[in-house]
Amino acid sequence: MTEQQMNEKQKERIWTRDFVLIVLANFFIFLGFQMTLPTIPLFVEDLGGNDQLIGMVVGIFTFSALLLRPYAGRTLETKGRGFVYLIGLAIFVISVGSFGFMPSIALLFVMRVVQGVGWGFSTTASGTIATDLIPAARRGEGMGYYGLSGNLALAFGPSLGLALTGIISFTSFFLLCGGLGLVALLLSSKVHYKKVEQTKAASKLDLYEKSALKPSVLLFFLTITFGGIASFLPLYTAEKHISGIQLYFLLYAAALMVTRTFAGQLYDRKGHQAVYIPGTVCILLAMVLLAWLPNSLVLYVAAILYGLGFGTVQPALQAWSIEKAPISRRGMANATFFSFFDFGVGVGAIVFGQIGHLFGYSSIYKSAAISVFLSMLLYLYFIFKDRLAMAHMQD
Repeated sequence: MTEQQMNEKQKERIWTRDFVLIVLANFFIFLGFQMTLPTIPLFVEDLGGNDQLIGMVVGIFTFSALLLRPYAGRTLETKGRGFVYLIGLAIFVISVGSFGFMPSIALLFVMRVVQGVGWGFSTTASGTIATDLIPAARRGEGMGYYGLSGNLALAFGPSLGLALTGIISFTSFFLLCGGLGLVALLLSSKVHYKKVEQTKAASKLDLYEKSALKPSVLLFFLTITFGGIASFLPLYTAEKHISGIQLYFLLYAAALMVTRTFAGQLYDRKGHQAVYIPGTVCILLAMVLLAWLPNSLVLYVAAILYGLGFGTVQPALQAWSIEKAPISRRGMANATFFSFFDFGVGVGAIVFGQIGHLFGYSSIYKSAAISVFLSMLLYLYFIFKDRLAMAHMQD
């Protein structure tokens, strides 16, 4: 093997020291986050809140992250990756660690806003840093591996969080979650961040990256389903006296991890057309099963289908969102992608809180199924429009 070939092979390598560090940091911050996901509704209920308040407390977090992401995207290009990432992690650690000391829902609401700021900064930066470190020819595969760290956290986080809240106090629990974020902060401080050319501060009206809009809009209709599952599934299964909610999250995460091993490579070879419709069909079936939900077996099947669907679609959409963005706009492309992710989760949590309160929990998943179907129709419209445009160009 020639020196040039060795250098090219080195350039194509995904698992570098810095990539391993960013993957580990992502695992710990997501573990701290995922542990709080099913437990925040229980904490709000413990403080005397109802379904509507649960939806608002869950939703405000994502909306505050949403509002900060465009600023985070611009700052990534002007101040650098490490600055944004470390600041975001620090805010996350402080806010989550304080939850257990909140004596009222109003104060918890405020700290959830602060948490959203930290989450918006850290996750926008982390995805951009991973993008910088992954060779372009292996971007779908690399983003799949990067996403595995979040999936591993998901495999253990919700179940561990639910188990721990039955053993220790909420104060100790949230301090532990903040501590996991601190581990992420320490790991990320060792990363050698890629230097980007300093650009002039963009206009305050620069809120999104145009090339990332299509996949981000599609993601919005899919992540609406997250709001229904994360906020209300534990309460829904308890109401129906169905056991196994902890196993649901484990099966969901296991299915996610399985798809991460091949979905990104499939995207690299054949594009989003090979993964989007099969993935969304799985998500749609999962929502239909949750709306029905007669027993634990159906709950487990829904978990597997939901994991297979999201594990297939999400890395493909994220790779698609940065595919055509200039290098200097990758931060904003990631910000656009995650903004629509947050928007979907926030809308889902708040709207489904109202739907659940008025019509019952089953109606949440019926509504979520409609949202997934709309995403499928919109995708087909995008494909038709693109092919029509190509045909006109050839003529």
